[in-house]
Amino acid sequence: MKKRFYMGDDESQGGKGFSVIADFEGNEEQIMDVDIDNVLPVLPLRNMVLFPGVLMPVSVGRKSSLRLIRDAEKKGLYIGVVCQKVADTENPLMDDLHDIGTVAKVIRVLEMPDQSTTVILQGTKRMQLKEIVETTPYLQGHVTTINEELPEKNDKEFQALVEACKDLIVRYMRTSEMFSQDPSFAIKNISNPIFLINFICTNLQLKKDEKIELLRMNSLRERAYHLLEILNREVQLAEIKASIQMRAREDIDQQQREYFLQQQIKTIQDELGGSTQEQEIAEMRKKAETVKWSDEVKAVFLKEVDKLERTHPQSPDYSVQLNYLQTMLSLPWGIYTTDNLNLKNAEKTLNKDHYGLEKVKERILEHLAVLKLKGDMKSPIICLYGPPGVGKTSLGRSIAAALKRKYVRMSLGGVHDEAEIRGHRRTYIGAMPGRIIKNLIKAGSSNPVFILDEIDKVSADRQGDPSSALLEVLDPEQNSTFHDNFLDVDYDLSKVMFIATANNLNTIPGPLLDRMELIEVSGYITEEKIEIARRHLVPKELENNGLKKTDVKLPKQTLEAIIESYTRESGVRELEKKIGKILRKVARQYATEGTLPKAEIKPEDLYDYLGVAEYTRDKYQGNDYAGVVTGLAWTAVGGEILFVETSLSRGKGGRLTLTGNLGDVMKESAMLALEYIKAHASLLGLDEEIFDNWNIHIHVPEGAIPKDGPSAGITMATSLASALTQRKVKANLAMTGEITLRGRVLPVGGIKEKILAAKRAGIKEIILSEENRKNIDEIQDIYLKGLTFHYVKDVKEVFAIALTDEKVADPLDLTVKKDKEQKEEA
Repeated sequence: MKKRFYMGDDESQGGKGFSVIADFEGNEEQIMDVDIDNVLPVLPLRNMVLFPGVLMPVSVGRKSSLRLIRDAEKKGLYIGVVCQKVADTENPLMDDLHDIGTVAKVIRVLEMPDQSTTVILQGTKRMQLKEIVETTPYLQGHVTTINEELPEKNDKEFQALVEACKDLIVRYMRTSEMFSQDPSFAIKNISNPIFLINFICTNLQLKKDEKIELLRMNSLRERAYHLLEILNREVQLAEIKASIQMRAREDIDQQQREYFLQQQIKTIQDELGGSTQEQEIAEMRKKAETVKWSDEVKAVFLKEVDKLERTHPQSPDYSVQLNYLQTMLSLPWGIYTTDNLNLKNAEKTLNKDHYGLEKVKERILEHLAVLKLKGDMKSPIICLYGPPGVGKTSLGRSIAAALKRKYVRMSLGGVHDEAEIRGHRRTYIGAMPGRIIKNLIKAGSSNPVFILDEIDKVSADRQGDPSSALLEVLDPEQNSTFHDNFLDVDYDLSKVMFIATANNLNTIPGPLLDRMELIEVSGYITEEKIEIARRHLVPKELENNGLKKTDVKLPKQTLEAIIESYTRESGVRELEKKIGKILRKVARQYATEGTLPKAEIKPEDLYDYLGVAEYTRDKYQGNDYAGVVTGLAWTAVGGEILFVETSLSRGKGGRLTLTGNLGDVMKESAMLALEYIKAHASLLGLDEEIFDNWNIHIHVPEGAIPKDGPSAGITMATSLASALTQRKVKANLAMTGEITLRGRVLPVGGIKEKILAAKRAGIKEIILSEENRKNIDEIQDIYLKGLTFHYVKDVKEVFAIALTDEKVADPLDLTVKKDKEQKEEA
């Protein structure tokens, strides 16, 4: 019986594909045991190797090869089939051919529809080409046949080897994409192991040299082992390739699925009136036409819109780009509120909301006046500085109300990242614009009143210095082109009225301080606090605690008692808390019992609401003792009076002792005062030897409180002079001023707070440096009422004013002369 199996597609010789017909008729002896002549026609093949027992179609193109095929078919000749070393050689000779080949028989010659000729060859035995003897009309060569070393028929190892090869080639054919149909049925039906091995060697897609190597092997067992190695390699490569292709196909399939779903969504959205993405972009373009921005900014915006349009909605960059464009559109480009230029109305509004603060109100009204006359101007950069609780922050809201502008407040306390001011670049994940830009979006206009609260609390770290970023914001010459890192375009801040607030100017960097117009907001006197409480604090706390104005009253005497006995501050924040505490107790009793405790709360009732008085008012302690002088000091919560006490004790060497938790500057002032008195002892009628026999001790009470500064210089000098001369100090007198070694009196700061402290203590006269006269001239008369000022240039003038001719009742005997007389009498 004859079996034929057709596999694959035909391709001309030298091609990459193959078409094989396996033909097994009888056994191997019938096919391979043939008698041939020593000289055979030689058919050179380009990239194909024929093995014994295998049928193989070959496309013939050369004229010499066509003639050879036709003669062999007509005469029934055997031919020698060998492979060329180089496929491109057209007229190969002996050196161009491999010397190993196969004796073949022409089974059939087929004329194909494309006018080509295909010959079906069947290999019979292996042969070796010795030499070419003829080249015309076709090649003829001298050959010798080579016998196969066949295993025994019952060789179990060889049978297992053949089965392994069969399984691997089936696995390979199923994995590989080189076959158009499953060829496993052909392999499985080849029972002859010799034909199976040769069939696989012929048709396996190997390099030509590997096939030649297989054909050279005389032992079939050795050929089978080598074939098994090759099959293992090819199967692994094929499976890896298939795995890669499968993963790629899955990725493509997922992308195609998502694309298909996106197209479906887009179609549905189009039916409903357009896709979200297209709608957003169309709305942005439409809105961009109404925005008042420069040509440069508009070009940047349109460029970014085009970029968004090209970005896939699922891309991470899409949301970043969309956020950027929405921020650009949200900014109030060219949108300005109209200022209320009615100066009388603005002044009325400022006076209604805040009592006092005349300098600030005057500066705002000046700005409005210039704006009204000129029509346009750069807004000022104002810095309000002063102690806590005096109304610096709330003043900004009143200014915004007076100007009819939007109000924005930005707290800078604890800000330590430059990006908080300038924003992040869009390359960062979660990038955002700075707080300046975000607050302008919130305000909705480009000329709001912008409060930079607590500008002295800004700190620097490894992420930059925010105060340096504020230099551009607060410079009227630069902020018209403010550059935010997120926007990456310039924005005009020149119309924004920046108002900064600070408690301490010492912590603000010099360059930043230089860009601002400084306005001091000093503390309030008791009368001002009473008015502020009566007009603002009490109505506010009544409302906060659910009470009506007619439910309870706090008269002026009660408010004054709260201020003097329960608060110690420059501002009114603590006063507001105390009023709130009283009204909460009233509200609790009203809610519990249904009745109000009292219609009017008097000073003697404060113990029931606030407990024991927390502070005792600093009062002048009289001038009964020599060496005790009243000085004036400045603190963060306002002015204070302090007492400088000097005592003397007998001792050799004249040691100076300083106590009272004094700072270095204050200690130096004490030493300066003593050295001045030593140098000018004759002015005070002192014997120069007195300093060698008496020790001097200077003390400033309240030693738990640190004290420093030069302003107690003349106070210490007067205290020393009073103690050494035993002359009393003028009653109800206080002083402040710095002293030099030559006796000059230098000016000091905090004059207003010190005057308020003097008034609270009952002081009537104050000694100041002549250069502080200008500070007094700037203070309103209400603060100066009941005070007499003495302006001095030298310590001698201080002694002349402060020291009286009256000595203490029991003066110390300080004369050295008397001591000498007593020693002589003894």
